[in-house]
Amino acid sequence: MYEPGRNKKQLTSKGKRSSSKEWIYAFFIAVIAALLIRLFAVEAFNIPSASMNNTLLEGDLIFVSKLPYGARMPITPLSLPLVHQNIPLVGGRAYVDWIKLPYLRMPDIQSIQHNDVVVFNYPMDDKHPVDKRDYYVKRCIAVPGDTLEINNGNVFVNHKNTAILPLELQEYVVLTDGSGIDNHLLMELGITEFSAVTGHGTYRAMLTASTVQKLFNLKNVISVKPFIWPVGTANEPLFPADSNNFRWNIDNYGPVWIPVKGTTINIDTGNISLYKRIITIYEGHKLKINADGRMLIDNQEAHEYTFKFNYYWMMGDNRHNSIDSRYWGFVPEDHIVGKAWFIGFSRNSFDDSVRNIRWNRIFQRID
Repeated sequence: MYEPGRNKKQLTSKGKRSSSKEWIYAFFIAVIAALLIRLFAVEAFNIPSASMNNTLLEGDLIFVSKLPYGARMPITPLSLPLVHQNIPLVGGRAYVDWIKLPYLRMPDIQSIQHNDVVVFNYPMDDKHPVDKRDYYVKRCIAVPGDTLEINNGNVFVNHKNTAILPLELQEYVVLTDGSGIDNHLLMELGITEFSAVTGHGTYRAMLTASTVQKLFNLKNVISVKPFIWPVGTANEPLFPADSNNFRWNIDNYGPVWIPVKGTTINIDTGNISLYKRIITIYEGHKLKINADGRMLIDNQEAHEYTFKFNYYWMMGDNRHNSIDSRYWGFVPEDHIVGKAWFIGFSRNSFDDSVRNIRWNRIFQRID
């Protein structure tokens, strides 16, 4: 028997179910697309520290492209999507490391160049798999095969003095006539790191080349001089933590050669501290040094070593306020995440109000 109302009701119900299925399908497609983009193309990161001032500021949200150097394939595939180390709110690891895949990378467009701003996994984190280690962002100062040296704060790569970048910060001692310098004036000059050393008008400040001259032009400023740690003064524990052979500091460092994949070098007790972590942690060999100085790699006596990876030397633009390769050494190629691309959003991290959004930094390209 024909019942028009009933058939209409059935059609409406089927239409609603079909529409719901389409929305669910569209949602899953969107999630998968977002995961693929994040994994292989572009990912966003927050800047939490001042180590890259003034190129990157605390509160910047940067977008990092994985295409230039080739996207790294997942090493720890059994992990929750869109989560890095820990599960938000609940806690606990967001991954299991029962399965670890070998290091593989998609074809690259270019190799890492000098002065590229690079995001990578922190090399000294031994608690997590490589792709689950903390993220760092620094500037690549030296590439495989380079020889790096820092002489009185000046960086030399292959015996050539590298150009000081416009936004690069160096530490200076500022001497005034005893009067103070107004904080608002410092902000206008773009000086954010400025502190008193003594009560007699002496200050230490992190300055760019342009702000040095602006500060010196103030009437109450007598001198602005670079603060440099003298040769032979070990101010902090630095890589390779071997003061007997390498008494370096952050302003007088090296020379150090950056390892190249496939290159063989001679090793001995004089240089093994430079390459010990590479051999044991990054490239997975067993190293034993006997009391008589003989070295065994995988239980075989060794006088030379051939590198499996390329390595890089990373430093922050805020040279006296950056924990970087001077502290922990080389960055292996399998730790590289991508190239910093542009600033998507920026706000003063010390003030959450809308008026402290840095509008002039949004969509600014990172160089």
